[in-house]
Parts: sequence; C-alpha cells; structure tokens
Amino acid sequence: MYALNYLYFVILSLMLLLFLHSSGTNVKHPLLKKKRLIFNGPEIFWVLLFSTGLLALSAPAGLDLMAVRLLFLEVLCLMALAKATGRPSMPAPVKLYLVFMLWLIIGCLYSPSAFYGFRVILKYLYPLLILLTASAVVRHEEVMLKSALGSRIVALVALVIWLSTAEHLLLPGVFWYGTARAINYITISMFSLALFFCLKHPRDLFFSALFLLPCLLWVYRTSIMGSLVALMVFALFRYRLKALPIIVLLFILGVGSVFYLPALRNKMFRDADITLTDFLAGKVNQQDIESNARFAIWDYFEKRFYLDHELTGSGTGATQQHFYTRKLFGGLQVMHSDMVQMKCDNGIVALGLYYGSILLMVLHSFRIYTRHKNPWVKLCAITAGSSLVGVAATMYSDNVVNYSMCTLSYPFGFYGMMLGLLKSHSSSHI
Repeated sequence: MYALNYLYFVILSLMLLLFLHSSGTNVKHPLLKKKRLIFNGPEIFWVLLFSTGLLALSAPAGLDLMAVRLLFLEVLCLMALAKATGRPSMPAPVKLYLVFMLWLIIGCLYSPSAFYGFRVILKYLYPLLILLTASAVVRHEEVMLKSALGSRIVALVALVIWLSTAEHLLLPGVFWYGTARAINYITISMFSLALFFCLKHPRDLFFSALFLLPCLLWVYRTSIMGSLVALMVFALFRYRLKALPIIVLLFILGVGSVFYLPALRNKMFRDADITLTDFLAGKVNQQDIESNARFAIWDYFEKRFYLDHELTGSGTGATQQHFYTRKLFGGLQVMHSDMVQMKCDNGIVALGLYYGSILLMVLHSFRIYTRHKNPWVKLCAITAGSSLVGVAATMYSDNVVNYSMCTLSYPFGFYGMMLGLLKSHSSSHI
C-alpha cells in the first residue's frame, strides 16, 4: 500500500505544476456557494499547496520520499515567487530570519557533515519560502479563505480516518505522524476560533474545539502545552489586559489536567501517586518526570556538542549525523527537542536569531491586529500570532522542524498571508 504514495506524489506534483502555470481557474467562492471566482495560476497553486501540507506521502523503504517532496515543494515556491505579480514582503522579522538562515549556512563550514547540514537547512527554509510565497501571491481574502478552509478540510479527513482506526490499512503513510498532526491542529484550531469571531458561525467554534481534542485523546503532553499557550496568546490578542482571567484559568486547567486526568498523570510522572499537593509543596523535581529518555538524550548531546561550543555549536547537522551514524538509545534518530538540537548544532547565536524572529513576528502580528480595521487581515494576524507561539512552545520537547511541512509552515503561512493582504489594503497601511 505504501507504494501508492509514489503515485500520489507524482499526481499532486503535476497538479501543482499545472496550476502554477495555468492562466486562470474557475473555483467556488469559499463562503458563498452560488458564486464563482477566477484565481490566477499562482493563486490556485497556493490554495493547493497550503491545503495539502498535512500529506506526508512517506515510503518506509527505498527513496526518502518525504525529503524529495520537501525539496520539490521548495523549488515550486521559488518558481511561484518568480511568476507572481506581487513582490514578497520583507519586514524586520523576515530579515532577521534570513540572518538566521545565513548563520545555518555558515554552520555548515565547520560541521562534521555538510550533507546533514543541508538537510537541516531545507527544513528551516520551507516555512520561510511558504511565508514569502504567501506574501507575494495572496492579495484577496477569498484566496486566503480558500486555502485555509482547504487545509481544515484535509485536517478533518485525517482526523476522521484516524478515528476509524483503520488508517494503516486505508491510507498508510499518506498523512503525517500523530505527533506532527497534533501540532498542525494547533494552527487549524486557532484559525477556526478566529473565523468564529469573524463570521459568528457555531460550526467554527465546534471545529476549534474539535481540533484541540486529539492531543488530549492521544495524551501528547507537548501538544497539550502548545495548545494551551496558543489559547492564552489568542486571548491576549483579542482582549489584551482583560484576558488575564482567561490566561489564569487556562493555566489552572493545564496544571489541573496533569494531576486529575489519569492518563496524563500516569504519562507525566514516574510515580502515579504524585499529587497536586506534592507539586505545590515543592516535592516534585526533574527526577519524578517521565521523560521517555529525553533528559538522558539531551544531556548526552549537550556534553558532546554544546559544552565548550556554547556560542556557535558544533556545526549545522552535527547532531543528526551523530544519530544516523551511531546506534544510540535503541536506534533512536531524533532529539525530541528542536531547542536542544539548535543550540548543539549552531549555539546560542542560533537560538537568539530564531526565537528573536519568532518574537518579532508575534509582536508585528499583534500590532496589525490591534490597529488594522480589515477583518480578514485581523484574522490572519491573530491566527499567526497565537499559533506561532503555540507551535514554537512545542519545540521544547518535540521534533517540530522535522515536520516543518505540516507544522511550522502553517503559522508562517498565515503570517505571510497577513503581509500579502496588507498590500491590498494600503489605505489602512501599518
């Protein structure tokens, strides 16, 4: 069945190429069923590209199909940037991200493996190219809505198939892994919540809640944390200082769920008898946390690749090369922390540049949300700002960059669409 993913890859790739070079395509309006629209080539290309990021199309043996797909999509984004009539936006956060990318390239010069360094760079490059493509192509809210709603439909299909418990038989390897999917759902949930406040349709509120459920059902601690953080930032965007009670309530719910949801408590602690009273009394420490060997992995790599190289790290791809060439921790090949991997590979400089650019994107989104009057610009701003923080938080203990096609690319994409829509609303320029 996995062999079919090669066919899906060819079909999807050809469709993207054809759409990109088409003169125009007739599509349904994203909100008005009886209305039709004409999207130009780059616009319909963007809709299909953004809608299908949750498709992994993996093949367990032979060609690394996901890596090939990632590289091909990056080439397509560059082609779309060349073909688009608009120019990509380059505000300060994007420029800082470009400096981060330059630092990764410099890191290849002292890396033990330029090949693995190149692979790492591609994963960080994709969200940037998505951002730039969106900022150059998206000038109308219909294009933004069509692509965002398309991504929600694909996310819903993936969720339904998972609930059927027959995904491994029906569509093996078509969608990303459960952990990646749960992180993707953070952005889809924030978009649905933002759309609810725009259109007041109860179904959007339902979808927002629905896409927060998987991380609870699957007991993914990292995604639960990311979802709560995203909701806190969403509330801060919408209500500003008045959001403080909501933020406190969400924090209490988060802490309470750790101790009063048995499945989460059992996964969180080595001793299932640990209580909230123990936590409040300061009796819970790192040794009591069930990390699934994460702490041991982080300590191992920090000692070998970070200590004495705190500023620059040991080179882009150094940790990945170490994973792939040595059988460590039972054959594990991932760090389970992008933060640790980043500082081991490229040092404190990389951490500062990367999270500095994320922070600037969030602040820029907040500024746009509070000062711009167009509801669709505001929708992109609050979705981008809240999901950027939520997804970035999951990088503490998950491999978010490895899944950048379906995780980081979505908040970056909404930020890029916000920039693109700003260009078409110059009268309200910020």
